[in-house]
Amino acid sequence: MGKLSVDFGMINSDNIEQLKKINQACFPVAYGDSFYRDMAKKSDENLCKFAYYSGFAIGAICTRVEPIPDDPNGRTRLYIMTLGVLAAYRNHGIGSKLVESIMEYYESEKDGKLSTVDEIMVHTQTSNTDAMKFYMDRFGFEKGDLVENYYKRIDPPHCYILRKKLR
Repeated sequence: MGKLSVDFGMINSDNIEQLKKINQACFPVAYGDSFYRDMAKKSDENLCKFAYYSGFAIGAICTRVEPIPDDPNGRTRLYIMTLGVLAAYRNHGIGSKLVESIMEYYESEKDGKLSTVDEIMVHTQTSNTDAMKFYMDRFGFEKGDLVENYYKRIDPPHCYILRKKLR
């Protein structure tokens, strides 16, 4: 099986349990109910979405626009909160398609809704070399600062900030 053809669909209160299941299967941390309530309320389906294959949700990306701390001009960034693909569907381009969809949305709105966005960023656990390679090799992210004790209940608890300048 090579690259899979997927469709994207919005995350909402009717299907939020699917996001919970994907996240439980993909991540060593449990996200709280408030995370899922926030994702169900997101009005911009271009930033938070499922990847569907043959009608089944097999992956998801959840991204938000947030302020860049200490930026005197009030600039913002896209922050990838979660990107997960069920194990059986990995290495078929699904994660890449999800990230590409966010990048394409940025390109289409960089002079509109996303005119204040300057970068895209993600936290990646220091031991997750596959994720670092994915973001850095496929999308040109750069490894930034080490954040110690970012994660509370997993080992190692440290992460790197990976970011890509968009402007």
